[in-house]
Amino acid sequence: MSCGEPHETDCGEVLDHLYEFLDSEMPDIDRDKFKQHFQECSPCLEKYGLEEAVKKLVKRCCGHDDVPTDLRAKVLGRLDLIRSGQAVPDHDVTATPQES
Repeated sequence: MSCGEPHETDCGEVLDHLYEFLDSEMPDIDRDKFKQHFQECSPCLEKYGLEEAVKKLVKRCCGHDDVPTDLRAKVLGRLDLIRSGQAVPDHDVTATPQES
């Protein structure tokens, strides 16, 4: 998506990193660039608002369920692999094989 107008921070970059912005997982200098972009670009601001609303809805509707400890460990382990740049297998390497 692009509004067709030139911006200091490209629309594609903003949308590619939107969840990092929503989750406050980016440096303040980048957050400031994104805030500036949202002030200039209504399509990106609209997308931001939509994603923020969905995130709040999910939190409200699903935020009270307890996550199984093993699932949490698997997800965090996979995130660590992704962040370290290691290859992430398509299948669950932590699953126990099914007995035949």
